[in-house]
Amino acid sequence: MKRRQRLSVGAYVEGVLKGDRVILSQAITLMESSLESDQLLGDEVMDAVLSHTGNSMRIGITGVPGVGKSTFIEQFGLLLIDKGYKVAVLAIDPSSQSSRGSILGDKTRMELLSMDPRAYIRPSPAGNTLGGVSAKTREGMLLCEAAGFDVILIETVGVGQSEIAVSGMVDFFLLLMLAGAGDELQGIKKGIIEMCDALVVNKADGENVDEAKKAKRVYSNALHLFPQKESGWSPKVLTCSGLSGDGLEKIWESVSQYKELVESNGYFERNRAKQRLNWMNEHVKYLLETVFYKNDQVQSLLEASFQDVKSGKMSAIKLARKLVNLFINQEIKDEK
Repeated sequence: MKRRQRLSVGAYVEGVLKGDRVILSQAITLMESSLESDQLLGDEVMDAVLSHTGNSMRIGITGVPGVGKSTFIEQFGLLLIDKGYKVAVLAIDPSSQSSRGSILGDKTRMELLSMDPRAYIRPSPAGNTLGGVSAKTREGMLLCEAAGFDVILIETVGVGQSEIAVSGMVDFFLLLMLAGAGDELQGIKKGIIEMCDALVVNKADGENVDEAKKAKRVYSNALHLFPQKESGWSPKVLTCSGLSGDGLEKIWESVSQYKELVESNGYFERNRAKQRLNWMNEHVKYLLETVFYKNDQVQSLLEASFQDVKSGKMSAIKLARKLVNLFINQEIKDEK
C-alpha cells in the first residue's frame, strides 16, 4: 500500500493555524504515525505551533461504559458552542485487535455536534497504550489549541487506567456516574474520586430523577471524607441529563468557577508545568522502548528465547535482564 504524500512543515503549520480541518486531521494522523520519518516531521510541526497552544480549557471526561458519555459530550459541546466557544472532542475509541483501528467513529456518535462547523471531533484508536488513552492524545490536543479551539474535551473508554492517564493531561477532570446501579458507595473507586474535580450523576431524567438525587447525596457525603485537593478546589457533585440537557449549565458554571480559582492561586500554571514535564518523561520512555526493540541483537535473543519463556523453561525476569544488559553493552560498544 502506497504511503500518502506528506506535506511540508510550513504547509502543516499554516493549515493548522488557519483552522483548516483537513490539514488539522492530517497533522494529527502524522503525529499518530509509528514511522520514524513521520515522527521527525511531526516534531518539527509541533515545535512550530507550540507558541500558539495553551489557550484552551482542557476537560477530561470519563465513566464506565453505558454511563452515557457520548450523549453527554454532544449536548455539553452544543451548549458551549451556543455560548460562543469552539469545541474540539478527542474521543479515545476501543481498538480493533485485528486492524488496530477505531471500532467507533464520530459519525456513529455525536452526529449533531459533528455537523456543526464550530466543533471538531477526532476519534483515535486506543491501541495498546495505558488504559486506552492514545499515545498521541497530547499532541492532538495541542494541535487543536493551535487551530483555535477554546475548549478541548477528552473522552476515554472508561476502563482500566485511562482515568489516571487523562487526569494527567487536562485542567478539569469530570467523572460521570449512574444512579440505581447498585450500592453507590461500592461503586466508588478511591483513586478516581480523589482525581475528579466534579462528579456528575448522569441520566437524571424521567423515573430516575429521585434515584439521581439520592446518589448525589451519597456521593456528596463520601467526598467529605477525602483530603483537601492541592488545587484548593472542593469537588462538586451534580446531576444532569445528557438526553435533555438539564443540569449542563451548572456543570459549565462549576468549570468556570474552578478555572477562576486555580488561576488566581497559581495552581493552573503549576499543574500545566508539571504536565509538560510528565509528557517529556513519558516520551523518553516511549523512545527508549522503540530503540530497544529495534536493536538487531535484542531481536535475535528475543526470538531465540521467546519459546523458552512461553513454556516456562526460562524466567521472564531473567530474559528481560539479559535483553537489557545486551542492549546496554551494545550501546557502549557502538559509542567506542
